[in-house]
Amino acid sequence: MKNYTFNKENGCWYIDLPNWTGTKGELQMVAGADTLLDKLSNNGTCVDVMLTTDRNCPEGFETLKRIIQTPPNGCIYHLGLVPVWLCNVTKFVFEGIFPKQINFKVI
Repeated sequence: MKNYTFNKENGCWYIDLPNWTGTKGELQMVAGADTLLDKLSNNGTCVDVMLTTDRNCPEGFETLKRIIQTPPNGCIYHLGLVPVWLCNVTKFVFEGIFPKQINFKVI
């Protein structure tokens, strides 16, 4: 399990990844991820989230399930019926893969 901070700046959500070597724009959460973060933060400007890819969803976590890869740089996940597109930053966070599921909870 890993903890990550997401910050909203000028209406846009970004993941805080100190070791990221790409551009800040690549860290922006879009296409449903931003909407999910609005919900998780209660429309705030910062939220800390615990993530795990354990096959068995731990108690208190919700699960995003991968439904389709969108080459060259992303995957669509869903939480119930709401799609969330996640870019290649996901592969950076999860050691080179788009996991089949991402379990998460606000901490």
